[in-house]
Amino acid sequence: MSAGVWQGAGRRIHLQEVGTRDGLQAESVFVPTEAKIALVDALSETGLSRIEVTAFVSARSIPALRDAEQVMREIRRKPGVVYSALVPNARGAERAIESAADELNLVMSASESHNLANLRMTREQSYAALAEVARVARGTQARVNVSLSCSFGCPMEGDVTTQAVLDWCGRYLETLGAHGVTLCDTTGMAYPTQVARLTEAFRRRWPGAGLTLHFHNTRGMGLANVLAAIDAGADRFDTSLGGLGGCPYAPGASGNVCTEEVAHALALMSYDTGIDLPLLIAAAARLPGLIGRDIPSQIVKAGQRLDLHPAPAGLEDIRARALAREAPSA
Repeated sequence: MSAGVWQGAGRRIHLQEVGTRDGLQAESVFVPTEAKIALVDALSETGLSRIEVTAFVSARSIPALRDAEQVMREIRRKPGVVYSALVPNARGAERAIESAADELNLVMSASESHNLANLRMTREQSYAALAEVARVARGTQARVNVSLSCSFGCPMEGDVTTQAVLDWCGRYLETLGAHGVTLCDTTGMAYPTQVARLTEAFRRRWPGAGLTLHFHNTRGMGLANVLAAIDAGADRFDTSLGGLGGCPYAPGASGNVCTEEVAHALALMSYDTGIDLPLLIAAAARLPGLIGRDIPSQIVKAGQRLDLHPAPAGLEDIRARALAREAPSA
């Protein structure tokens, strides 16, 4: 890792919020529709580049997001922010397009086992479904992004080769005509040198393509992986407000990398994220009241690095006594 990662020098890094989809879908409580809309509206004011608002999926499979149409239609759009939605199939794409989603996010896995377990399809069946979504989106204003789960390893098969990941990316970008690809660390198996290798390989092959990295903090390496990817040329990252999210194949693990933690770290390193950190922290502070539990965010709990605290009572008396002990005796 080069020294460049330790000093941003104003380089722009785009943070893309997934908590309102990836995070809320994993919660057992249903967050009221009006509260979801208000949360997205608050996030729109923070400087985020993209917000994955919801998912156009079966209400039976993900009841927490059964209000997708209403949420997507009633949010207040801020110019310059991309409002994205996850879509699993052509019908979901049609619903998202009708609800004015700017971007359709499609998902499949780099490993056959995870794809079967997660989507109940082989990878080739998933690819055929993605091709149909791309056909539906063609000629509309909605752009297409494909998220490749388990790009850094599969919890059932182990390592996934760089070549396998690049082969799928090639099919998305060169055959489907996707606008971008997200490489996902679905269960937190990525580590920094691996991240750097895959990021560099992708950038060499498609220097102008849209590339997003999506990390989980399952094994405590989320921020380290973000920094490794930046040093290797990446500048777009999915992050989740409050650190919400997770995966059923990593039980008990932490969720996605936390938006406010990543934004706080990058700001200290002089990267330009465009984020208004106090507004972002205020949005994250709403979450416990919405989901009924504590959140992983250390920034919400501890504050920013220079959020100072009052000195303990009696400190001046302690100082006086300490100085008195130093005074020479007569």
